[in-house]
Amino acid sequence: MDRKRIVASIMAATLLLLFSFSALGQVQEHVTRYNGHPASAQTGGFAYVANQSSNNVSAYTIEASSGALTPVPGSPFAAGVGPFSIAVDLARQFAYVANAFSNNVSAYTIDSTTGALATVPGSPFQTGVFPVAVVVEPTGRYVYIANGDSLSVSAYSIDVANGALRPLPGSPYGAGLIPVSLATDSAGRFLYVANRNSNDISAFTIDSLNGSLMPVPGSPFPAGNSPVSVTVSPSGRVYVANAALFGGVADVSAFTIASDTGGLTPVPDSPFEAGTSPFSVTVDTTGKFVYVANNGSADVSGFTVDATSGALTPIAGSPFEAGALPVSVTVERSGQFTYVANIASGDISAYSIDPMSGALAPVAGSPFPAGAQPRSVITTSAALLSAPRVPVTEYFRAVLGSGRPPQ
Repeated sequence: MDRKRIVASIMAATLLLLFSFSALGQVQEHVTRYNGHPASAQTGGFAYVANQSSNNVSAYTIEASSGALTPVPGSPFAAGVGPFSIAVDLARQFAYVANAFSNNVSAYTIDSTTGALATVPGSPFQTGVFPVAVVVEPTGRYVYIANGDSLSVSAYSIDVANGALRPLPGSPYGAGLIPVSLATDSAGRFLYVANRNSNDISAFTIDSLNGSLMPVPGSPFPAGNSPVSVTVSPSGRVYVANAALFGGVADVSAFTIASDTGGLTPVPDSPFEAGTSPFSVTVDTTGKFVYVANNGSADVSGFTVDATSGALTPIAGSPFEAGALPVSVTVERSGQFTYVANIASGDISAYSIDPMSGALAPVAGSPFPAGAQPRSVITTSAALLSAPRVPVTEYFRAVLGSGRPPQ
């Protein structure tokens, strides 16, 4: 091979290598954004609280360095009657509120600059009877709602242009006795529903083409006494808060997910002791820590997660003091802060998270005032605040060739 061909070959190989690194960096940036960790410094995002008795939603900006909450202009925003639960899509375009006493779901667009909410055309949308929990599927195409008195799950497709909801064919789907909480896995393959009065978890596969639900073989799976909250970790484990509302032991159940079927298997030593009447459970974005809001003991139990088994170990200093009757806990998606809705004291407790131990420390100014009987708290992803306002599916399709998040 002559000198010119050798030089040309070297240049071509160099360009190919540079392109490969560029493409890899693009994939890593989008995967990082999906996981809730910004590729560069961003603002702190927004927090939203559904206030059950004032029939509205409080909205706040999150101060990026401290985690302090500041009401956004126009807050609070009107909802239906008895808003019990609020969910936001990963792309931070739309918010949905389940209104338990008006049997509908309010839908909003989110102002990307201020965090203010604006009602979606056609909102509110009809649900079953006593809708108490709502979740947005990770790709941002579907919404699922637990109807407590209808013993069912309502399923909707999202109009990506304006956030409007359309019932899916076959909806609603049967669940157990008094379904009160629901969660999807991070890939959007499975949906899990906590049934308070039948003491079990209904599990469904989510059809990737149309969002319809199909019961997982073996469903429902036994849980503890009065399971009232369910969450799924990034590593594919399910955690359930069992409040023991009708007697028995209150604790936290933990399961591994069968990757092929979605079936649940208890992790070693499950269930795990929590406080009095554990009412809400969440996992941080790294999957290292689990937090439980204990309604009866007015505190938050913190646990480290065994990376191999999923078993829970109490964090040093746990439990951490909260307000009166805490009913909802969430971890802000950068993993720096935890927020708890206290329904009796009408406020939000805010904590910083020690990244090494998971211990909680109150944020300066906490607790922050909310509306009457704050029932549910959720945060947006700070990493997506400066991203284009397009559906999450477009991120994954453009970069990974798929409309699904990386598994």
